[in-house]
Amino acid sequence: MANVLIFADQQGGSLSSYAREALAFGNLISVATNGELGSVLFGPGAETGAKETIACGASKAYTIGSPLVEDYQVEHYLDAICAAFIQSGSDILILPFDRKGKDLIGRIATRLSASAITEVVDFKAENGELIWVRPIYGDKAYGEYKSNRKKIVVGIRVKSQEQAVPDENRSGEIIPVIYTNQNDIVVAKLVEKIENSLAGIRLEDARIIVSGGRGLGGPEGFEVLKDLANVLGGTVGASRAACDAGWVPSNFQVGQTGAVVAPDLYIAIGISGASQHLSGITNAKTVVAINNDSEAPIFKRANLGVVADYKTVVPALSEELKKKLGIKVG
Repeated sequence: MANVLIFADQQGGSLSSYAREALAFGNLISVATNGELGSVLFGPGAETGAKETIACGASKAYTIGSPLVEDYQVEHYLDAICAAFIQSGSDILILPFDRKGKDLIGRIATRLSASAITEVVDFKAENGELIWVRPIYGDKAYGEYKSNRKKIVVGIRVKSQEQAVPDENRSGEIIPVIYTNQNDIVVAKLVEKIENSLAGIRLEDARIIVSGGRGLGGPEGFEVLKDLANVLGGTVGASRAACDAGWVPSNFQVGQTGAVVAPDLYIAIGISGASQHLSGITNAKTVVAINNDSEAPIFKRANLGVVADYKTVVPALSEELKKKLGIKVG
């Protein structure tokens, strides 16, 4: 038997889609091991989120309403998650491998003397042992891993799981956790919140993404992409190279070290297709590549490829779509 605890982050007063994925994955593990599924939630809305996690399969929900964890500060989150994990008596802690997860998982594993396995997409239960499956070599293969420690911290690849479906008839226990550590443990303190400059749909939730890379030649190329994204009702992303060049903010970045996305349509413009970028679009349903380099690796991933200068293709495509969709020009 192995008990599982999920860190269930919230967004806009409700569970995040990543938290629902983690709950669905945790449910599968707890069933396979005859264990119990629990959750831990932070912040003023923790109790509301706790009820959602119970509807999604958790039997116990640990809540920490302290203002110290209202905003993300790594030291407080580390302390509070470890406190809840120890109190819950769980064996496996699961977090989405998103930006917070990437920051926290190694620290938590060190604090708990646990194994850390990241980017997990599946598991097997064999002879009483759990085997964790994660992509390797830039998603060209899958590796299987066992833990040699009893406690395990698992980071699941976001957008790799179905989301848990709530059942409002389920019942469970909500357990408040007292967290009183003081601010003197904080090394880096949040002093100001700056509104996300990526207006509109979040990359992680977008059904259509128009993404640009170094092949655009400069920041002005993203204005062309924004026009196409607006016509399609999508949002704009970028490769790491474009972000590193300062053409767009880092929160536009798609890829292994940015946002992992799973849109219905991903249009890669001027993006060569480095393995780290391809790793972030593994679950995109349809990929269209526009690049003037016919040897660019992105074409091996693309369902449809156009070898051409984007300055010729993209504005013409936008104008044609406007005509088809009845969108007034100018």
